Amino acid sequence: MERKIRVLVAKPGLDGHDRGAKIVARALRDAGMEVIYTGLHQTAEMIVDTAIQEDVDVVGLSLLSGAHMTLFIDVTKLLKEKGMEDVLVVGGGIIPEDDAPKLKKAGIAGVFGPGTHCDDIVEFIKKNVKR
Repeated sequence: MERKIRVLVAKPGLDGHDRGAKIVARALRDAGMEVIYTGLHQTAEMIVDTAIQEDVDVVGLSLLSGAHMTLFIDVTKLLKEKGMEDVLVVGGGIIPEDDAPKLKKAGIAGVFGPGTHCDDIVEFIKKNVKR
């Protein structure tokens, strides 16, 4: 039996709004994935440590505070430093369209803004996860 896709859903920084992250986490779970939710106010180090401990396939980052260009990139850099380049990293939240290409260049495979249907996120992960 093939192992379920393991997804870490994390809220980096000081952003205290987690309803969207919880909705996505539930949709991923309902799609048959194993989901680990870190809760609010995580540092990049905390997120990467949890990703290593939980042996995840995907790290999903959610941020509404506007610090995505720093916090998301910090997570991708730390994952690379820890030898976890094969982990798919996706991000969502309030992210200006102009920032999406920069985030993708920095290693964020998928960028999802408000109104993205959960099925689209599920399909993106299923299509792009490395196993």
